[in-house]
Amino acid sequence: MARDPAATQAFYGAVLGWKFGPARLGDGFTVGFSDGIPVAGVGALPPAFTLPVAWTPYFAVDDAGVTAARILERSGTVAVGPLPFGTGRAALAADVDGAVFGIWQGDAIPDWGMGGEAAPAWLELRTRNAFEAAIFYGEVLEWACEHAGCCEVAYVEENEHILLRHAGRTVARLRGGALAAAPDPHVRPRWHAHFRVPDLETAVKTAVGLGGGTLSGTGPDPLTREITLRDPDGALFGIVGPAGPGRL
Repeated sequence: MARDPAATQAFYGAVLGWKFGPARLGDGFTVGFSDGIPVAGVGALPPAFTLPVAWTPYFAVDDAGVTAARILERSGTVAVGPLPFGTGRAALAADVDGAVFGIWQGDAIPDWGMGGEAAPAWLELRTRNAFEAAIFYGEVLEWACEHAGCCEVAYVEENEHILLRHAGRTVARLRGGALAAAPDPHVRPRWHAHFRVPDLETAVKTAVGLGGGTLSGTGPDPLTREITLRDPDGALFGIVGPAGPGRL
């Protein structure tokens, strides 16, 4: 959600190479496409809202009302909804530690997904306790269930990450250690979106030139680099070079 969607589209179009087009999700909402594949949505933040500009992941659910009830039952927060939105219903929520996420009930845009070559590389939850978070989201979103097509959860002992996989692809990882009261927004409990770029250095240079900034440097191994950027409105996001998924 952006205060100036047109400026936001111009920034991400230049940095990430996205093209934007309309969607069936209502006026003021557009979808960014990478090589014709839908990647992310940009909507207009109402002027009266004082919320910070941020990327928020939305998870598809069968019944938004049932999922909202599960969130509340597990001490999470449902801030908005579920409400009709475009062709479906949506709600905005937060987990026990305050990480914000959304849920969506309705038809997805064709070819929308995670982990593909043109799609977002992955989502990452930086939180206080990855194991407790995995239990919360697993129960709320039915991860590691017996239904066909549900996500698989795996623990990586080497770095104590929890990985979420779907159709053989890693689509999210949960990482513990973020401090709930930390003043630095980079380490507060939050969901973080990573997007692929063909050239890391060019993307960084373009972002900085357009009023954005960097919050982290590249990793020591050039084959597994990623970097955290902020756009001109302060929204944080990650970019990953062509070999970035190998890090997972």
